[in-house]
Amino acid sequence: MNKKFIIINIFIVFLFLLIFLGFNILEFSFYNQNNNLFLNNLVGKVLEKNPNVTREEIIDLLNTKNLSDTNILKEYGINLENDSLVYQNEKIIKISLIINIFLIILLISIIFFLFYLYNKKRKKKLKEIEAYLENINLGNYKLDIDTNTEEDLSILKNEIYKITVMLKENALIMKNDKLLLKSSLEDLSHQLKTPLTSIILKLDNISEANLEVKERKYVKDIKREIQNINFLINNLLKLSKFDANTIEFINTKFKLKDLIIESIKNVEILADLKNIEIIVSGNLENTMIGDFKWQIESLTNILKNCIEYSKENSKIEIMHEENKLYSKIIVKDYGNGMTHFEAKHIFDRFYKGKNSNSDSVGIGLSLAKTIIEHNNGYIKVNSKIGVGTTFIIKYVK
Repeated sequence: MNKKFIIINIFIVFLFLLIFLGFNILEFSFYNQNNNLFLNNLVGKVLEKNPNVTREEIIDLLNTKNLSDTNILKEYGINLENDSLVYQNEKIIKISLIINIFLIILLISIIFFLFYLYNKKRKKKLKEIEAYLENINLGNYKLDIDTNTEEDLSILKNEIYKITVMLKENALIMKNDKLLLKSSLEDLSHQLKTPLTSIILKLDNISEANLEVKERKYVKDIKREIQNINFLINNLLKLSKFDANTIEFINTKFKLKDLIIESIKNVEILADLKNIEIIVSGNLENTMIGDFKWQIESLTNILKNCIEYSKENSKIEIMHEENKLYSKIIVKDYGNGMTHFEAKHIFDRFYKGKNSNSDSVGIGLSLAKTIIEHNNGYIKVNSKIGVGTTFIIKYVK
């Protein structure tokens, strides 16, 4: 609660106490004046009619606690309520009580009203702060601090403004760094692709028929290494584009079977080399909305990982389904499996499991996860050593 509000409330309470005290002093003064006047008149009349009455008898009369029957006064036509100062004092007390109750109610009402105004103002400030935070989340760093005061919530707004300025500067630096990294990777990839392409063409021109078995193996190994370098360069370039937020997804509605078929084409050679059968099941009419080409990229990387960890002469199952909430693809292999720790880090960039192939660079699944999440999806993995691994992909509608 801010100091200004507390001070205002203390001042109002103090003011009401002064008014209350002043009114009670005034009330007591009227009451005492009427009471003294009544007693003086009473004693004067008694002494006038009975000069022989002693001082002790008067004091005894004033101090007696025995009430006489008021019917005696009525016989003489005396109405105490109208003709007596004592009853005027009672009226003053009643009026005073009513006024005191009114003042107390008024004081409580004013305090409650002030609390209402304070809470209303506080809620308004909190909504402004909430709007500030929403704008920051949306990337809008233009915050108004001209209306800020020294109140608690205004101090909080000032602190948010300071943090916002810092975040803006950091975001700008990070954006520039990402753009620089993207540009550098693009330059590097172009510079590497030219000599790699030249090497591949020269290797293709070498007549394997004229080579010995050992030399043919060397040529095959060189080609495989060059393919791995190409794959690494392409994936690094794609990741850098995602990091720099320079990729624009073109979302369309397509069938899941088409996505799966195109992805399988990209890994057919790898599957054939290990004699792995890929089995697809699901309703042929199942659909999803997303960027078709990029989702092929993500599913291809997942299938490549499953083939890499699968045993020879095994199988990979791909199941797909659709409902009102999401479209789902399940990819299951019967390979080596992985530990809980490995499954927890499998999507980390450049992470390689214990049983991973020496050619693996650990960015395929990280790229797949990034692509899936950009299309309003998420991926999780379940795995057991010696049994296999299951990837579950859901695209929320």
